[in-house]
Amino acid sequence: MPLSLNEIKDRALAFSREWEGARAERAEAQTFWNEFFNVFGVSRRRLASFEEPVKRARKRFEEQGGKGGFIDLLWKGMLIADKAVLPYSQQRRGHGFHGKPI
Repeated sequence: MPLSLNEIKDRALAFSREWEGARAERAEAQTFWNEFFNVFGVSRRRLASFEEPVKRARKRFEEQGGKGGFIDLLWKGMLIADKAVLPYSQQRRGHGFHGKPI
């Protein structure tokens, strides 16, 4: 049975309060995503997988000998997620992905 919009809102609020200020990305990443999907009443295991290998396309990375890496979560055809944290100096300047201004 699908969740009502009010139930999703209540779950989203509880989720945001639970994860506010979380810092241990590596230790908590899978728990974070499982609980995120639960906000919508969906089992993450039915839709997405963790630690999917990817080939990195960034030229500088490859020039330095890098071959690939892993993304935190893949929902094929819908979502690629990596819960990377920006250096504090970039967070303060309001920069987003790869240091580009938001």
